[in-house]
Order: sequence, then C-alpha cells, then structure tokens
Amino acid sequence: MTRSVIELPVHAEDRRIARLAALAIGLTLAEAALPSPIPGVKPGLANIVILLVLLQHGWRAAAWVSALRVLAGGLLFGSLFAPGFWLSAAGALASLLVLALARHLPPAFFGPVSLSVLAAFGHIGGQLALAGWWLLPAAALIKLLPVFATAALIFGTVNGIIVTRVLAASTSDRRQSAPCTPP
Repeated sequence: MTRSVIELPVHAEDRRIARLAALAIGLTLAEAALPSPIPGVKPGLANIVILLVLLQHGWRAAAWVSALRVLAGGLLFGSLFAPGFWLSAAGALASLLVLALARHLPPAFFGPVSLSVLAAFGHIGGQLALAGWWLLPAAALIKLLPVFATAALIFGTVNGIIVTRVLAASTSDRRQSAPCTPP
C-alpha cells in the first residue's frame, strides 16, 4: 500500500501571518500571567499586533491573525468552546467588524489611536452583547458597563500610542535602510 501525502502550497504571506499570529498568541499568554484587579479587565496586548497587521497588511491578514489568536488561546488555556472562548471570539469578531467599518473613515482624523479605541469599544461591546444574551442579566451588565468602558478607553488609547510609535519606528528604519541614490 502506498502512502498518500497531501501537500499544500505555502506562500510568504502565510508565513508572515503565522509569525504575527505567534506574536499575538505570545502576548495573549503573557497577558494571562498579569494580575488584574478587576476580573475580565485586561490590557489587550495582542490587539496591538492585530492593529499593526491591519494597518500594514490589510483587513484580511488581521482577521486571520485574530482568529488564530483566539483559537490558539482557547487551546493553550484549555478553554476551547468554554464561555471564555466564546466571549473572546465575540470580542474579536466585533472588533474586526468595527475596524472594517472604520477603514472608510477619513484617515486624517482616524489614526492608530482612534482606531485602537474604536476596536477596544467594539471588543468590549461584542463581549457584553454575548454575555447579556447568554450569561448575565441586563441589570448586571449595566452596572459593569462604566468599568469596562473606562478600561476600553484607557487601554485602547495606550495600545494605539504603542502602535503609533511602532509604525513610526518601522518607517524610520525603512528610510534609514533605503539605498542612497546619487544626485
């Protein structure tokens, strides 16, 4: 009996998405090790990678990195298909939908910081919508809303500033490594 082997072509974009997803997964794992004074409030470090991917490689690549991060996070934390997994998936999906809509906003007024804040509000909105539909009564969600909205604003702003600085540094690195052309 002969063995059959299925070979899928691997492209440079696939490798790039895998590397960026690994970075996002690593940040998710690091974030899980950080203590949180308020349960459920996290800085969303992996969202820095997602926003960078969106701005540098497009929405499709960002969606892949986000989906791989949620799936791998569920596997690594042993919470695949548990409520936390679905809340993470709902937040990631809502955040990606908000970013897809935000691409049509004027870039002069909506840079990395505002996109990050919008994505953070989308993320928490998706999670709260699912939690309200599935897990918690509406009265409990209304009490939690100010805490989560404040966290989304703060962490969205901080993450957006980090993205802005990373983009500025990578642009400056590209300019410095560009070949000089004689006058």
